[in-house]
Amino acid sequence: MARRDPSDDDVADLDGLFAASAPETVMTASEVAASRRRRRRSGWIAAGVTAAIVLGAPGGYAAWALTAPLKPATGEVSIPRAPVPAAAVDIAFTADGAAALSVAGAEPYLGPEAAGVWMTHGGDDPRPIASITKLVTALVVLDAYPIADGDRGPTLTFDRDDHALYDAYFVRDATIAPMPIGSSLSLRDALATMLIPSASNYAEAIAVWAFGSVSGFRAAADRWLVANGLERTNIVEPSGLDPRNTSTPSDLIALGRIAAADPTVAAIAATPSLNLPGLGRLANTNGLLGQSGITGLKTGTLDDSGANLLYTASVDVGLPEPLSVVGVALGGSSKGGVADSVLGVLRRLADGFHDTSVAQHGQEIGVYTTAWGSSVRVVLEKGASLRTWSDTPITVDGDVRVPRDWIDGEVLGQIRWTAGPESVTVPVVLDGDIEPPTEWWRLTHPGEIG
Repeated sequence: MARRDPSDDDVADLDGLFAASAPETVMTASEVAASRRRRRRSGWIAAGVTAAIVLGAPGGYAAWALTAPLKPATGEVSIPRAPVPAAAVDIAFTADGAAALSVAGAEPYLGPEAAGVWMTHGGDDPRPIASITKLVTALVVLDAYPIADGDRGPTLTFDRDDHALYDAYFVRDATIAPMPIGSSLSLRDALATMLIPSASNYAEAIAVWAFGSVSGFRAAADRWLVANGLERTNIVEPSGLDPRNTSTPSDLIALGRIAAADPTVAAIAATPSLNLPGLGRLANTNGLLGQSGITGLKTGTLDDSGANLLYTASVDVGLPEPLSVVGVALGGSSKGGVADSVLGVLRRLADGFHDTSVAQHGQEIGVYTTAWGSSVRVVLEKGASLRTWSDTPITVDGDVRVPRDWIDGEVLGQIRWTAGPESVTVPVVLDGDIEPPTEWWRLTHPGEIG
């Protein structure tokens, strides 16, 4: 039985196709057979040429396609956007009275003026300072009779006149402490009795012991105030009961720095309570000691002018060293209101310093993709954050190159974030490897090679 050659059908189909567009030509049987033989020879020749190209010598197509360099992967890298700053911090002093704040140790964040008088509220006019006066009394006396570190200073022996001060200040409804005739205390313990429970009779007794009289003390205080640049502070007597003892918030900030730098005054002001022979337990009038980092200094209240507090604090905000804070509140409507205001100020100051996340480990910032479909991510090598203050803006810049080795972990550059004095840098790396194309892909995509 004769087999039918499929190529005959193909040829017949072609003949039909051409017949639709060409004039019909009648061929003899011998001409048809010759034509078929020619077409068979052409097909075998084309197949042979293709085989020779694919399977031929090393210089042929296959060798070229399998070894030719590939076109590089394409893609792009985007520098991450800077985070949106936090809301601005409002220190928010209370509405009544006047206040001022000084913060040392954060000038690169807050500005160079922060260690002076950084923030104020209620103006800078002189106001009665009440028992804050006793800080001036202590510093003026110590200027004339310095106490060496570890020493207790000279001894004060109290006589009948000193004892009479107890009754004199008692009838004025002032804070007092016992002062028996013939009793004695070291200057340091006498100053502690004046400063810790705020005993007004001790303030006058110490001042008269040091300068002979209240007027002698007043003259010494004037000289000391001028020498220390406190020219808007007025002191007429040593206890603070006289409302003519006045100062401004800015002068009191300076006074607070001076007092905090004196080792005797600073140590006494930081003492919550004291037990002395004949006097018993003496509690500090500054009930905020130890709260929010408060380390001193002095309270003062007069019925007609309100509650006052000159304070120091050591505030940890996550920087290498705690902040050294001096603040003052004058003329508050109540002691409790002043305390709440001061604690709120310190809390908001501390909360204003915060960590802002700027980078996440493995965060994708770009992708490279090859013509054969293999891709590799460009990522941040590690996470990072910045310590920032309030709404300090964050800037970002970077330098990232195109990969050369196309291997996992290849470092391509870095991204840097900056906020105020702080900056952090994170390397940019490839995450993964570019997979090579298959041989079949190379052989079938000549246009993507070379």
